[in-house]
Amino acid sequence: MTRRIVPRYDVCMACGLCQVNCIVAHSVSKDTIKAYKAETPRAVSRTGVERRGALSFALSCRHCEDPVCVYSCLTGAMQKDPETGLVYVDTERCVGCWTCVMVCPFGAVVPDLERKKVFKCDLCPDLEVPACVAGCPNQALRVVDSEEGEEAAPDLIGAATAR
Repeated sequence: MTRRIVPRYDVCMACGLCQVNCIVAHSVSKDTIKAYKAETPRAVSRTGVERRGALSFALSCRHCEDPVCVYSCLTGAMQKDPETGLVYVDTERCVGCWTCVMVCPFGAVVPDLERKKVFKCDLCPDLEVPACVAGCPNQALRVVDSEEGEEAAPDLIGAATAR
């Protein structure tokens, strides 16, 4: 059963702390000031914040059951762990062709133009709770099993365009 992060758009205020915490968690120093001001290149946030009027939510990889990013990857850098269901990218194999970026239906694969690599949510494997979830002041993010996530996650894009 795959774990994933599910946003709660009813309490998200688009503060961007999920992105800050993601950058710090993936930085070398694990220090906010150093991660932003001293590290070059800066770590990449693996989550984004979508805003449509009053509606907002954090967007990250859904670790799809049938990941088109994995199937489209020309080098095999995008892979799905058969045991955990986690979709991950091997940045050493990534050549920056952006095919996975173009095919992801959720916009969850992040291109880094400086490194010519892609990044995506890895659920912070070295942390008990992903940094974006742990650092959200409104608990607008939660970790769920994929089956629960399907029921718990409304059609956020549809809801955003309906308002």
